[in-house]
Amino acid sequence: MWHGRFSKDTAETVQDFTQSLDIDWRMAEADITGSIAHAKMLGATGILTPEESAKIVDGLMKVADEIRGGSFKPSAKLEDVHMNIEARLTEIEPLGAKLHTARSRNDQVATTTRIYLRSRLRALRENLRELLRVLVANAERHTDIIIPGYTHMQQAQPVSMGHYWLSWFEAFRRDLRRLDFVLDSLDECPLGAGALAGSTLPIDREMTSELLGFSHPTRNSLDTVANRDYMTDYHYFASVFMIHISRLCNDLITWNSQELGFIVLPDDFCTGSSMMPQKKNPDVLELARGKAGQVIGNLVDLMITLKGLPMTYNRDLQEDKRGLWSSLDTVEAVVKIIAELLSQVDVDEGLALAGLEKGYSLATDVAEYLVMKGVPFREAHMMVGRLVGWCTANHVAFEDMTLEQWQEHIPEVDAAMMDILSVRESVRRRNVYGGTGFEQVRRQIEEAKSRL
Repeated sequence: MWHGRFSKDTAETVQDFTQSLDIDWRMAEADITGSIAHAKMLGATGILTPEESAKIVDGLMKVADEIRGGSFKPSAKLEDVHMNIEARLTEIEPLGAKLHTARSRNDQVATTTRIYLRSRLRALRENLRELLRVLVANAERHTDIIIPGYTHMQQAQPVSMGHYWLSWFEAFRRDLRRLDFVLDSLDECPLGAGALAGSTLPIDREMTSELLGFSHPTRNSLDTVANRDYMTDYHYFASVFMIHISRLCNDLITWNSQELGFIVLPDDFCTGSSMMPQKKNPDVLELARGKAGQVIGNLVDLMITLKGLPMTYNRDLQEDKRGLWSSLDTVEAVVKIIAELLSQVDVDEGLALAGLEKGYSLATDVAEYLVMKGVPFREAHMMVGRLVGWCTANHVAFEDMTLEQWQEHIPEVDAAMMDILSVRESVRRRNVYGGTGFEQVRRQIEEAKSRL
């Protein structure tokens, strides 16, 4: 395509090193979509005749059929998806040689990438919404089940399992908003920016933008060619999403262990051991947790590539999609399988409650009870803390203490406190907006359904 300037053919080693078919061939149909819009615009503006435009469009549709049918085999000698399609188009219809009028591969690839990425992200958005629906359904199933809540991996306070699921609903809902921001950030059409400065020909950028379903053309041709912000926006979304996935998986892996055991994972989402017959391993959760590092690495990879590049286009940017495809494929796979797995997770409430009995998760309830009787919170905190120390040393649980024992340590305690000294009552009484009280959880479920 540039032999007019050169006296030698490109070396085969250079062809092999610089080709990008392994990266961009997946965008072939998106590239044709952009080319069809470009050809129609060239015909509408008089740069091509209507007949020429129509023949080129017809030829592009034939190329698309060949790609879908598998008969079109691209050649690395033609370097990338764009030149392979143009070369095949010109074989079918010689007028294809006019298609690249008023267009550079710089604005072409920017447009093709946005079309392809937009399609993938719209599908991902629906899969993420399905994950949110699963979390709401789990919250409904498990509203009345009580589990230990943790800070510092130490038992803190009893909570509704439904409340736990809704905590992830909130996290993934924020991810959905970040994904919407990505879709908005790529919603402008680069076609017409050319190599970097636009075109002297009377093109209609608003027309191609509208044909391709973008809100408007990009506003600055230099920025158009250089801009990869929408990719970093995607990578940031993906990284935060995978961090959330990793933390969720870590909880379930821990709670599924023999030591805790109150989370029950579905057999068909676990694997066994080649040596130990008793094993039921949470491999899906572990792999999802492990893949988070790859996705975060792709964000760092792109940012390091971009940080030292001068305006506008540099060949380094050919590598911008390698990590993008890896991240897209990973996130799509993870969101689907985690949604399937979560829909079958169950809770062994007996084991969860048994675990709570080993701790002193009602200590804050006792302190707050004393506050209601006029004891300053810091004093109440100290009194209950001393009691916990005594109980620990003497292997006594709160539930085993008589009223007289309570009063020996904390004289302000009376019989009324004994009525609230249960994990179920503890959860029920946390009836503040956003709290873990059963009534509040049901309210949050209805709000979540409304948001969906």
